[in-house]
Amino acid sequence: MIISPLLFWILVFVASLYVLIRAADRFTDAAEHIGLAFGIPDFIVGVTIVAIGTSLPEIVSSLFAVLENSSQIVIGNVVGSNVTNIFLIVGIAAIFGKKLRIGYELIHIDLPLLMGSALFLAITIVDGTFSIFEAILALAGFLVYMLHAVSERKRRIDFQIKKELKATGALRKIGARTLLTLVLSGFFIFLGGKYTIEAVINISESLGIGTEVLAASAIALGTSLPELVVTITAARKGKPEIAVGNVLGSNVFNTLMVMGIPALIGPLVIPYNIVLFALPVMLIATLLFFFMTQDKEITQWEGWLLILFYIYFIGRLFNIT
Repeated sequence: MIISPLLFWILVFVASLYVLIRAADRFTDAAEHIGLAFGIPDFIVGVTIVAIGTSLPEIVSSLFAVLENSSQIVIGNVVGSNVTNIFLIVGIAAIFGKKLRIGYELIHIDLPLLMGSALFLAITIVDGTFSIFEAILALAGFLVYMLHAVSERKRRIDFQIKKELKATGALRKIGARTLLTLVLSGFFIFLGGKYTIEAVINISESLGIGTEVLAASAIALGTSLPELVVTITAARKGKPEIAVGNVLGSNVFNTLMVMGIPALIGPLVIPYNIVLFALPVMLIATLLFFFMTQDKEITQWEGWLLILFYIYFIGRLFNIT
């Protein structure tokens, strides 16, 4: 049986994306274990290792996109992931959780930082490029966000857990298996990212669809699967703060780091259709998230509304609507 080139690359895309996501998950678990074993407080591990780990697929695929001279994939990936996180992931979490109740204040710092990162992206890409200078500013912005996240969590440290980690000699619990997992998962992250981008380039050429469109839809959905799993699990367990915080942190990370790191290699090309349609949709999604969380809850009906927005977004990307 002879497989057509299009079907072959679709299979490569699915397989490589799966490998990328699974390897990133294993990498994050191993890195988290090592971090805790060294006595690093759990809040530091959460805002660094876990936050970066769940966004590894976006970073790696974006880096390979620049190396393959398809830098337009980066902005499609970032904007598409942010739209997917809010419309699809928060929507599904609200539906599964019936109602997401948020116990802590987001309005003072977290939501303004989210809005600020989205607006920063908008003003920097409106001219059709994202320069190295803008990348440095983006990375500096993420540093500010990290410092805020760390300072907030310092108030919530469980000192008893920290003492227990040291008392049990957690450093000795780092075995060869953990280190081997870290190395092997890093290798498979490399392979998964490389062939994901190669597959997207070949599929887009076969179908005559822009690579940025596939990035904003297929790659964005695939690389958002870790956030989707974490968010749904948190919502079903009655932990809406984790569900909402995961999406908020992931979007800030995507906007500042996933755009900033690849742009250090060279300026990113921003397709006109991203600026014209996908970017405004991302800003609308961010605004909706901002207003929906003002009363510290997101209802099931608001979740269905977000899902409808996502369906429209995907339909418009492929000119179905």
